[in-house]
Amino acid sequence: MSSSRIVVPDSSVLLKWVLESHDEQDRGKAMEIRNAWLSGVLTIVVPHSWYFEVGNVLGMKQPALAAQFMEILTQYGFEEEPAGNVYRKAFDLMKRFNVTFYDAAYHSVAISRSGTMITADDVYYRKTSRAGHISLLQDWKSD
Repeated sequence: MSSSRIVVPDSSVLLKWVLESHDEQDRGKAMEIRNAWLSGVLTIVVPHSWYFEVGNVLGMKQPALAAQFMEILTQYGFEEEPAGNVYRKAFDLMKRFNVTFYDAAYHSVAISRSGTMITADDVYYRKTSRAGHISLLQDWKSD
């Protein structure tokens, strides 16, 4: 079954797929997204920069397991949006909402693909929600 529902999980969501700790709220919802994608219910697309952002966090939070966790995530083989389709809109989002390029890159993919960026980053969400194509992980409903 092919799906037209496109989801762009940002690093805060992808990290929950491998990090199990008390400070990882809504991990169950993140796993629902992963399971829906693996079963073909939705399509996941990410910016190429996901690899560097997630790798940075893993290296800082779990240095002993970072390589193992990164291997798990890279083996998923996410569809990556070409950089040329991302950076102009990302710069626009940065300018309009005073956010980082890293965060704006995920949002840019969601906008360009008419999908939804899913984030656990409440601050980013509050700053940019009026741009559309974004939802908080805590509000995720697998329908």
